[in-house]
Amino acid sequence: MRHVAARFFALTAVSALAVASAAEPPVAAPPEPDGMTVLFNGRDLSGWDGDPRLWSVRDGVIHGETTPEQPAAGNTFLICEGEPVRDFELRLSFRCTATNNSGIQYRSVRVDEASARNRWVVRGYQHELRNEERFPNVPGFIYDEGGLAGGRGRICMVGEKAIWPAEGPKQVQATLITADEFEALAKVDEWNDVVIRAEGNRIRHWLNGRLILDFVDEHPKALAEGVIALQLHAGKPMWAEFRDIRLKRF
Repeated sequence: MRHVAARFFALTAVSALAVASAAEPPVAAPPEPDGMTVLFNGRDLSGWDGDPRLWSVRDGVIHGETTPEQPAAGNTFLICEGEPVRDFELRLSFRCTATNNSGIQYRSVRVDEASARNRWVVRGYQHELRNEERFPNVPGFIYDEGGLAGGRGRICMVGEKAIWPAEGPKQVQATLITADEFEALAKVDEWNDVVIRAEGNRIRHWLNGRLILDFVDEHPKALAEGVIALQLHAGKPMWAEFRDIRLKRF
């Protein structure tokens, strides 16, 4: 049954929650570890690099916005400077608009190519951010931004406990949260709390204190380290805001 479910969703890109899988009890976020490093000082964008037309600090939060007059030339990112991050726990809060399609990049690579649409492009794992609460287009799934992780698109969906073997398609092992439970958990138009924990090839995402994704990536193109960044998506005018960004390296 697990192999059948994996093949089905590889073809349809629909959440594995649409088919029967073992449901696991809710898992709360772990206590915040000691010694976390604050990545955003609440005053300015020191330590970050992005398009100054689009990124600013407003009322103590990072504000990214595109408008008809100031569009994004392709997907563009506010990139956290410093050494690449390998195993880590990242905590932050976000809110965004209904037209938003944003994300939190991690274990990503900054693109330094003449063909890049702008100076602030990264590729790699993305924690999707959307101002939606109904599956499958909800915040929290893993997306392969720029195809660096093997061109796999939506690698792991919200609600899935899954493994992607070195050979063969993804295998969904269990359900972590149902569509109705997620709708009650997510806060549309409000601040939402994110925890991302990556240890070796295991990645976990929590939203508002509950585990929503648990993924083991054994694919040959699995990513081991890279930069952290925040996305503004090309297309319709939009904005996204971020606060309380802190990191623990393991």
